[in-house]
Amino acid sequence: MTNEPTSQKEFIFLVALLTALVAMSIDTMLPALGTMASEFGVSDPNKRQYIIGSFFAGMTIGTLLSGPISDSTGRKPAIFAGLLIYVAGSVLCLFSTSFEMLLAGRALQGVGASSPRIVSMAMVRDGQGGAAMARIMSFVMSVFMLVPILAPSIGQLVLFVASWRVIFVGFLAMAIIAAIFLQVRQEETLPKEKRVAFSARNLFRSAIEFFRFPMAWGYTVAVGFVFASFICYLGTSQQIFAEQYAQGEWFAVWFGAFAVAIAFAMIFNGRMVMRHGMRMLAKWAVRGCIVLSAIFLAVALAYAGHPPLWTLGLFLFCTFFCCGILFGNYNAMAMEPVGHIAGMAAAISGTLSTLVALSLGTWFGQQYDGTVMPLVYAFLSMSVVAMLVSEGVEWAKRRR
Repeated sequence: MTNEPTSQKEFIFLVALLTALVAMSIDTMLPALGTMASEFGVSDPNKRQYIIGSFFAGMTIGTLLSGPISDSTGRKPAIFAGLLIYVAGSVLCLFSTSFEMLLAGRALQGVGASSPRIVSMAMVRDGQGGAAMARIMSFVMSVFMLVPILAPSIGQLVLFVASWRVIFVGFLAMAIIAAIFLQVRQEETLPKEKRVAFSARNLFRSAIEFFRFPMAWGYTVAVGFVFASFICYLGTSQQIFAEQYAQGEWFAVWFGAFAVAIAFAMIFNGRMVMRHGMRMLAKWAVRGCIVLSAIFLAVALAYAGHPPLWTLGLFLFCTFFCCGILFGNYNAMAMEPVGHIAGMAAAISGTLSTLVALSLGTWFGQQYDGTVMPLVYAFLSMSVVAMLVSEGVEWAKRRR
C-alpha cells in the first residue's frame, strides 16, 4: 500500500465514495424510519416503508438512463448530473414539511445516486485493465460489503445526539466532497472519439436484442424475485426489530450481522464458483432459501408469528448467505448471452429486476401486521418462483 501511486489511491477513494452513496442512502435511514413517520403524523405504520421504496423507484429510472448518457456525454458530466440531482433530493428531504415532500426528495435521491454508482464502474473499465482493474474492484467491493454493516450504526448514532434531518446533512456532505474530488483530481476517462450519441432508438434496439435471449431476461426476472424478499426485509426490518421485538438500540447490530452474512457469501462464492460453476451454486442456494423458509414458516406458525428472536436471527443470517450467492450468480448468468451489448444490457437488466423487486417487495411489506409472517411468506414464495424461473430457463436452453 505504501508504494502505491497516489493517483491510484485517489481513484480508489473516489470510486469507493461514489459506489457507497447508494448503500449509505438506504441503510443509514433505517433506524430513523419510525421517528420520521411520527413527525409527519403518518397514521399507518406501514407507510414508513415508502421512505425506502421511493428511493428504489428513483433508482429504477436512473439505472436505465445513466449508462447510455455517460457513453454520450463522457463519464464526469454524467456523474456531476447525478450528484446534482442527488443534492437537490437531499435538500428537499432536509427541509421537507410533509411526508409527500419527503418521498419526492427520496425519489430524486434515487435517480441521482444511480449515476455515480453505475458510471464509476464504467470509469474503472475505461482506465484500468487486467490485474489493476481487479485490484481496484477488490477494494471497491470491500467498501460495498462494509457500508451496510456500519451504516445503520451511523444513523443510530446521529439519532442519539440530533434530529433525523442531520442524516441528510451527511448525505449532502458526501455528495459535495465527491463532486469536488471528481472535479479537482479526476480526469475524464472516455475520450470524445469513443463516445456514442444517446439515442432512444438504440436503447429500444438493445431492449429488443436483450429480450431475444430467454437466459438474459429469465435470470434477470429471477434476480428480481430474490431481491423482492430483500426489499420486503429492508422496509419491515425496523418495525420487526425495533418495535415487535423491542430491539431499538440493538437494531443496527442485528442489521449489520445480516450484512456480514452477505459479505461471507460473496467471499465464499468467489472461491467456489471456479470449482463448482455458477449454475450449481445458484441451484443449491435457491433450494437452501426454500428449505430454510419452509422450516422457519413452521416455527413462526407455531409461535403465532412471534418466534423467539434467536430463531429469527438464525433464519435471516442463513437465508441472507444463500441470497448473497444468488445475487452474484444470477446476475452473471443473465449477462452471459448479451456480452455484445454489455453496457445497455446491464442497464436494462438492472431496471427490469428492480421493477420486479420493487413492486412485489413493496406489496409484501405492506402486508406487515405486527408479525414476521409476511416476511417469511415473501422469502418462501419468491424463492420458489425464482427456482421455477431458473429451471425453466435451463430447460429452454437445453431445448435449443
